[in-house]
Amino acid sequence: MALRSMTGYGKAQASLAGGSSFTVEIRTLNAKTADISIKSSILPKEKELEIRSKLASRLQRGTIDIYITLEKSASDAASSLLNTDVLGAYLSQVKDFMEKENLPLEENAGAVISSLLRFPDVLDSKKAEVISEEDYPAIDKAFEEAISAVDAFRLKEGKVLEADIRSRIANILSLYDEVETYEPRRIEAVRARLQKNMEDLQQKVDPQRFEQEMVFYLEKLDINEEKVRLRQHCKYFLETVESEMYPGKKLGFIIQEIGREINTTGSKANDSDIQKCVVKMKDELEKMREQSMNIL
Repeated sequence: MALRSMTGYGKAQASLAGGSSFTVEIRTLNAKTADISIKSSILPKEKELEIRSKLASRLQRGTIDIYITLEKSASDAASSLLNTDVLGAYLSQVKDFMEKENLPLEENAGAVISSLLRFPDVLDSKKAEVISEEDYPAIDKAFEEAISAVDAFRLKEGKVLEADIRSRIANILSLYDEVETYEPRRIEAVRARLQKNMEDLQQKVDPQRFEQEMVFYLEKLDINEEKVRLRQHCKYFLETVESEMYPGKKLGFIIQEIGREINTTGSKANDSDIQKCVVKMKDELEKMREQSMNIL
């Protein structure tokens, strides 16, 4: 399976009856659920519900903003935007006034019309109307094209995310391999330090009892279980990436489990070099966590 990012963009256009055109833009960002917002009032409510259902089914999750614009042909725009009755009433009043004041209307016709167009209600503020039933097939096609464009964008971004998180998993495993190289030295250092402390106290101890206590103490510092579990979690992480279509949420949970093993390793480390490796692993894991929040 290919990873998809929740970041996406798609745009499509459709030609409608009468020469008008319809444009759909879809922009998506990461979110825990499908948060759909349609930035338009030209879709009827029954069509809007259908579109929301289609978007949720195809895009699954994310903050999904849809921008819809209707660009009318020149003839349609003129008939819908210009309120001729209101303009005629204003013009009649202006004409009467200019005749009364003996002002030449014809010489000032351009300025008069320009001024009248700024009067209230001459131009209809409702520039977009609800689309008609006959336009639905073309609009559905535009939405399908825009959604497909978003999906292609998400796949492209997903490849970048996958490459990044795979490299960070490899870095974490490599750092844990480095931790293992410090293990023999760490155990010997702990043993030597405890023996020195006993010598400094000038206390005689039973060698056999001392060895038993030493084994008991070193068992508390043992990180073999953490090593096994961390490698299992990393393997499961990569298997999830490869096998699931929308693994984002599950990857977040696996990252939490990897983090627990790294933290436990740090608490048991008792060694400066191992602690340095733990800090580096935490840094890699935090970057993975940030990336996983944008994985669908």
